[in-house]
Amino acid sequence: MTTTTAPAARPRHAGLRRTLSLGRSNWTLMVRNRTTMLYAFALPLFPLVLLFTAERSGGDVNAGVAAIGTTLVMALTFPGYYNLLSMFVTRRDELVLKRLRTGEVRDRELLVSMALPGAAIVLAVAVICVPVALAGGLELPLNPLLLLLGVLLSIVTFAAFALWTAAWTRNAEAAQLTSGPIILLAFLGFMLPAFPEDLHRWIELLPGAAVNELLRVAWFAQDSGGASLSFLQTWGAATQPVLVLVAWTALAVLLARRSLRWEPRA
Repeated sequence: MTTTTAPAARPRHAGLRRTLSLGRSNWTLMVRNRTTMLYAFALPLFPLVLLFTAERSGGDVNAGVAAIGTTLVMALTFPGYYNLLSMFVTRRDELVLKRLRTGEVRDRELLVSMALPGAAIVLAVAVICVPVALAGGLELPLNPLLLLLGVLLSIVTFAAFALWTAAWTRNAEAAQLTSGPIILLAFLGFMLPAFPEDLHRWIELLPGAAVNELLRVAWFAQDSGGASLSFLQTWGAATQPVLVLVAWTALAVLLARRSLRWEPRA
């Protein structure tokens, strides 16, 4: 019985080792770029300063959602989304991806390894938010497991966005323009109160709004109307934003699979 399962296990272990090895290499390259690390950490964490302003201190839930939500979306957008987009397009143009695909590395291993550095930064930023929020007068997340699952799902969603965008991005310079629609989709969700009520149900279907709603539910145990939720109720209240993120992820993956190119245009 051992002899029949061992051969099947070895390829999986080998694939995991290749993915982690490539991920470490990608992390090393990213750390060497000071500009990348600056916008990866300093830029997303800056909104947390709002928690310590005189007007917004004292555990205000709306201020907490705004500050922490903006922090998470900025982390998802820049190190999570834009870093993967830029990395994929640059390495495609340099034929690095073509060379790697001629060896043992599989396509999914390449994609996951390139997404790992950004995912690690997003998770680190999410963890940093907890002690900073406590220092700013907020409470611990009511449902930390739901919050973690929401962050992980958001990472997958924005990584899928990066691959989708890469399919129609000619080069790294063009990524500054082609990333605009996704960045807009991410941040429009935080502008919900600025839109007429007739548009609210449509704005709530944007990925940024879904991340914001998941944060409100999982951390502060409130629904979109401000009503308090119990631990069990938070799982039900998270259904809609989770489905929104899953739908965007499925759409991005479908479009990326149809049009993603591994080599530059001739």
